[in-house]
Amino acid sequence: MRSMETPDTPETPAATTGDRAGDDAAPGKDGGEKAPEPTGIAAQDWDTAAADPQYRAAVVDLLGALAYGELAAFERLAEDAKLAPTLEDKAELAKMASAEFHHFERLRGRLSAIGEEPTEAMEPFAAALDGFHRQTAPSDWLEGLVKAYVGDSIASDFYREVAARLDSDTRDLVLQVLDDTGHASFAIEKVRAAIEADPRVGGRLALWARRLMGEALSQAQRVVADRDALSTMLVGGLADGFDLAEVGRMFSRITEAHTKRMAALGLAA
Repeated sequence: MRSMETPDTPETPAATTGDRAGDDAAPGKDGGEKAPEPTGIAAQDWDTAAADPQYRAAVVDLLGALAYGELAAFERLAEDAKLAPTLEDKAELAKMASAEFHHFERLRGRLSAIGEEPTEAMEPFAAALDGFHRQTAPSDWLEGLVKAYVGDSIASDFYREVAARLDSDTRDLVLQVLDDTGHASFAIEKVRAAIEADPRVGGRLALWARRLMGEALSQAQRVVADRDALSTMLVGGLADGFDLAEVGRMFSRITEAHTKRMAALGLAA
């Protein structure tokens, strides 16, 4: 699902807690407003918040989706390594794949620790995420890099938005597993070098990134819509959830971040 973040992370509620890569160009970076103190569920720990069965179900869904996403990211990076043009690039992707698997293990361990069966928690999301990856299978090395940097980061932005509404224990874990595995600077360097060597590559990759944007947003919306507890948390059915207007603003922030990633790659949005 996700494997790296942009240097230009949007100013989301969760971004104040942790970002996956540098965010030097992020809005609010230069003397931005101080993040508000958490309230409601966001101010509680897991043991307190989990007393609400609907909230607990939403968190299990979220951890299940993230865990399967990390497992899929590990598999994809291992596959992408086969397309790497050099041995050095192959080794770099293998290192990133290892980091993704470590994230998966942390999420799986957390599900077990709260009394949930990890496989059962992941199962509802497998078909949708597998379908997304089939529809967006890269045809070459550069498309794979753009997918990991642009496509997967959209999912990361979404989960970081959700994290702002989670209890402190779950929020910390989610933000930690969204941590950068080293993809951001690696992808920017490789894609920019390829465009410099052959400017025609830029047009093809820009079209590919636009497709990824549409597919990733649709996939995120489907995941939420199919899970009642998760969608209720987002639209305000639980304390400190988003209202419908805020959901719209959330997707606007995600779109803005996509535009910044495109610029970082040297591509037109």
